Amino acid sequence: MIILKGMEVSPAVNKVRFVLNHLGLDYRFDRVNLAAGEGQAPDYLKLNPTGKIPVLIDGDFAIWESNAIIKYLARRQNSPIYPADLKKQALVDQWMDFGSLHAANAMSRLTYNMLIAPRRGEAPDTRSMEDGRKFLNRYLPIIDAQLGKSKHLAGQELSLADFNMLSALDPAEVCEVDLSSYTNLNKWRSELQKQAFYTKCYTSYADFLAAMKK
Repeated sequence: MIILKGMEVSPAVNKVRFVLNHLGLDYRFDRVNLAAGEGQAPDYLKLNPTGKIPVLIDGDFAIWESNAIIKYLARRQNSPIYPADLKKQALVDQWMDFGSLHAANAMSRLTYNMLIAPRRGEAPDTRSMEDGRKFLNRYLPIIDAQLGKSKHLAGQELSLADFNMLSALDPAEVCEVDLSSYTNLNKWRSELQKQAFYTKCYTSYADFLAAMKK
């Protein structure tokens, strides 16, 4: 039995859920409440010394870091979402790195300050939020332009790069990031959000968050 440990509010965790669902793998989801200190429990730190989420356990094998996890899962199933061809794989890696280091990093500045900091009684870091929006304004046009050239980020076929970027942009609405001017990105995003791997998690991240707050 595959076990995924994490929280549904985390885009990094949801990225892994998307891939597990797409691959049709049975798994158990174990919620880890970081706010309650569960990430610092000794047993959890044995799995992931950083105390962060997600962690995936497959039998006697445990792995952390979401991109490493989804690459492992794709290779485990010999799935074309992480192609064996060297050049195609390099392009997937390129867009995964771009998604994580730039888009997800910028969005996380907003999600932390708008969603997490208030729950912790912390004052939002306005400078960090301004930087996040500035970076998104720089990088979103690059994503949109790429999706004007090909159906998916790394080419015509669905790949791990798409799951990664989709999860990174999931909090856009709740973080008041306006994507309306990015026609290609919106079409790509809308089509993926209709697929079963996504709808098995929620209809939208915003809807899930609203339900959780209730």
